[in-house]
Amino acid sequence: MSAATKASRLSSTSLNMSIPTRTVVVMGGSYGGSRAAQILAESLPQGWRVVLVDRNSHMNHVYNFSRYAVLAGHEHKAFIPYINFPSSSLSDIHSCSTHVRVQATINSIDDRRITLSPTLGESQQSSLEFDYAIYALGSHLPSPIDLWNYEKGRMKSSLEPSEVPIYGGTKSEGISSLQERQKRVEAATSVLVVGGGALGIQFATDIAAVYPQKRVTLLHSRHRLLPKFDDQIHEEALQGLQELNVRVILGERLDFASIQHTSKKGSSEPRVVRTLSGQVITADLLLLCTGQVPNTQLLRDMDPRTIATDNGLACVLRTMQLCVPPPLKPHKFQAENDNDDDVLQWLKNFTFDTEEATESTESSPSSPSSSSFAHDDITSTSSSPRAPSLPYFLSPNSSTDTLVESDPCQETLYPNIFVVGDAADAFDAIKAGHTAYYQAEVAARNILRLINRDGKVGMTTKNDLDSELEEYAPGPPAIKVTLGITKSVFEVNGIVGIKNDGVEDLNAAAMWVAHGMRDVSEEDMFA
Repeated sequence: MSAATKASRLSSTSLNMSIPTRTVVVMGGSYGGSRAAQILAESLPQGWRVVLVDRNSHMNHVYNFSRYAVLAGHEHKAFIPYINFPSSSLSDIHSCSTHVRVQATINSIDDRRITLSPTLGESQQSSLEFDYAIYALGSHLPSPIDLWNYEKGRMKSSLEPSEVPIYGGTKSEGISSLQERQKRVEAATSVLVVGGGALGIQFATDIAAVYPQKRVTLLHSRHRLLPKFDDQIHEEALQGLQELNVRVILGERLDFASIQHTSKKGSSEPRVVRTLSGQVITADLLLLCTGQVPNTQLLRDMDPRTIATDNGLACVLRTMQLCVPPPLKPHKFQAENDNDDDVLQWLKNFTFDTEEATESTESSPSSPSSSSFAHDDITSTSSSPRAPSLPYFLSPNSSTDTLVESDPCQETLYPNIFVVGDAADAFDAIKAGHTAYYQAEVAARNILRLINRDGKVGMTTKNDLDSELEEYAPGPPAIKVTLGITKSVFEVNGIVGIKNDGVEDLNAAAMWVAHGMRDVSEEDMFA
């Protein structure tokens, strides 16, 4: 090697070492966050890194939690390792120049920095600066599958332990938590499931299928199950419940005050609760499958204007950027207003679609470090900004169909922060894993476009990314709901159908494969 070549390479190395690594932080590693991190890791230019932050050590496959809380032997399959993102400690994260994952709790966020603390153990905080961020923290789960038990003070399902242990988000703890739930289901002779969304239906039918001798009741406040979907979905779900001898009570609301007057701890007598109309229901086990609370308190703490007052969701543009419009320029507003893969295939069949949490007046927290959140507790007076409606919908097969020129009037004070999934007020999109997946794709590709547009760093990607930002439009509702171990009802592209090809573990291996575990075996899923 010539002296000139050595000098050139030394100069290049020194230059690369002197340029600070720029960061895209992805907050939340579930269905949306993990997809966004994957796209970014594959396409970011040199000098950029992805930092994936999640409080859990493993990706939680939460759609299988209800099945694994009833049927023993598969609970380990719900916790999938992040094999594509090596783990880093908080103390080492600043010195790492490659894509990395950190298990931590996010305590606060501003427009260029987040503060973190270890999920368990040390109380010291660490800050992480970012150039772009994707907020994919979703929503807090209904209590029967909420392993973190965040909603202190709210009405609790009897599936939860009376004394909540400290939970640190590890796989072993998650397995133990699901196994504890299995024991409580097995011990009960009668079960009351409150909520006729997908989660409630799946809990009721799984319990009835695995334990046909148990008396299972499903209570739903509306006259239709799964009201966001086709009428035939209701008919098929109702028939599936009745085939398993589940007692279904529609159009009745649980009187939450009656839960306070149940039998004392250790008593062998069943709970006695009543509906608002006075109907009495007895059950050993009570499962409250009502309403998910959006996990948006961190954004609200940063800027209350980011949160819609009517639903607690984060306001977004169709580019999935967090939306707080800048001050209007004179004579400009009116003029501009006149211009008006495998995991995805699996996810698009599923949604929790839990019953709305209007039955309870209990408040629920929206972040690990926040106080309780209630929909009427938001002080901001701003409404959720909406982009003009598009003349078409997103294809259920690819979000690339939404590639359109951005409307120049859609500006925001936070162009570098994106919100996807259950936390986003995304133009009436249903809250589901496939929705988060699509939105994450749009957000990740728009970040790549913005980096390319910046012009400071060259970029070579597999995709032909131009400088115009992509816009998201929700596709038609899609769902798959199990009705016992083998039977399920689905709606895709307006077509409703029944399948009888279900398996006990809900084909968990497919999600492991989608997260990089090729040819996964039963033994591999204990990792």
